Amino acid sequence: MNPRAQVNTDEQQITAADIARLAGVTRAAVSNWRRRHEDFPAPSGGTSSSPLFPLGAVRAWLESQNKGAQETPEVRLWNTLRGEYPSSMLTGLADLAEYLEGNGPGSLSAAAIEQADALAAQTSPALVARALAERFLDSSERAGAITTSTSRLIRAVTALTDTGAASVFDPACGTGALLLALGAKDARRRGQDTDVDAVRLAAARARLEGLDAEFASGDSLRQNRWAEERAELVVCDPPPATTDWGREELLMDPRWELALPPKAEGELAWLQHAYAHTAPGGRAVVVLSTSCAYRRTGRRIRAELVRRGLLTDVFALPAGLASSHAQPVHLWVLRRPAGPGDAATTVRMWDLSGMDPDGEWQRPERPGAEVELIELLGEEVDLSPGRYLAPDLEELPQALARARAELERVLGELAEALPLVDEGPVTWPEQRVRIGDLVDAGLVRLEGERPRAVDERLDSDFLAGFLTAASNTRRSTSASGTYRTDARAARVPKLEAEEQRRYGAAFRAVAEFEERARELAVLAEQAAALTREGLTSGVLVPGGDTQRR
Repeated sequence: MNPRAQVNTDEQQITAADIARLAGVTRAAVSNWRRRHEDFPAPSGGTSSSPLFPLGAVRAWLESQNKGAQETPEVRLWNTLRGEYPSSMLTGLADLAEYLEGNGPGSLSAAAIEQADALAAQTSPALVARALAERFLDSSERAGAITTSTSRLIRAVTALTDTGAASVFDPACGTGALLLALGAKDARRRGQDTDVDAVRLAAARARLEGLDAEFASGDSLRQNRWAEERAELVVCDPPPATTDWGREELLMDPRWELALPPKAEGELAWLQHAYAHTAPGGRAVVVLSTSCAYRRTGRRIRAELVRRGLLTDVFALPAGLASSHAQPVHLWVLRRPAGPGDAATTVRMWDLSGMDPDGEWQRPERPGAEVELIELLGEEVDLSPGRYLAPDLEELPQALARARAELERVLGELAEALPLVDEGPVTWPEQRVRIGDLVDAGLVRLEGERPRAVDERLDSDFLAGFLTAASNTRRSTSASGTYRTDARAARVPKLEAEEQRRYGAAFRAVAEFEERARELAVLAEQAAALTREGLTSGVLVPGGDTQRR
């Protein structure tokens, strides 16, 4: 029977990435199957760039073609949870983890409980919770959890950081994956995050694994639940940068040991927050955007870091590690002196931007450069490693080849990423509702300024997408012309749940398109710089078809 004729839009739907995991192949293989096999199941939802497929038809097709691996109990449980928690997989994982540690079933179905019990009997409740939490980090559902680190970043930070600390603190811990990966087995771990479900999952996982860990919910900058905590290791992958980090409320806060962070330097506020919680002799490891190393607004804070000998290392990491963008990032390491005369005298600069984000991470034996503090205290106080490191010319041709291959990959994805849309009405109907009213009714909760649906009649991506509507941005613009998000005042159209999901899928596709475009810009800049460096150094020569190109 032809699975393409068996589409049932009411059954559970899965993404192409899910099919790849189900079959034990790459996403490229799934794309090839769709092109080469006319009987491959047709999409039953989603968008042209992010289609959703009927799970039953996909299973039948894989079986008929004798392709891929047998569906594991873990994958079966994951797909069951996806069907039961379409608006927030993180809520489902938190419910499941709490059930595995002996609490009630919450909103879990009998099928999910039966599958979880069977899987826990084969392995252990802790391993079940860990496996699903790790799967979440690589899934499309992670996009709604803005403070959750990627698995790529976790592997990199773990490899570059001393993991033997007796106490670890993470003020933006998300699901706790980074916090639980660092420190000694019996280390004291403390964490905080704005996402209540992420905190629930992290706490349940820690209890299942028998770790000394405590978590609190809330904004760490505005509501510091661990004001007295001092740890040997503080690790922080801050939430996406924003000017609304609480500067006006925190003008006299004692955490600003170096200087009051400018409004545009929310990341440096997180940096100082992490350092404030670092014990004498301990270290703070913070993930920052590359622009933090040179932006003029952060110059004073960078100068104080260097002048006091608090900054010990700056790692340049490759693109593809961050959760909210596709650009490269830096890893800054600070050390609080244990006493007088214990400050750093140099800063070690490391260029790991050529590393494969999915490869094996290993800390190099030697840094690229040991830079004297006086060399850093110029007019700009630029802490970009590339400014102090000579390029490795021997590796340049291979690096350019990798950049070209990545460029071609992203170009191909970009061409299909923008969703197909049809012409609609010029104006929306007047039936609209304030997000604030939905919050007051208990149907939505706000995580920062991002609305999260807690009722199946609403779609989170639909709500977040309409926050960007011109009518809402005009309403959120002050008299001075400064944009300020006010989610509660925003209004969204009243649509049925199925129609909301269609819009939510389109908004997700647009976000994916924007991410691919940003990744393309970064790769293009890297490829141009490598080509220019190769030509000027003599490592590369113009090819025979340069004129034609």
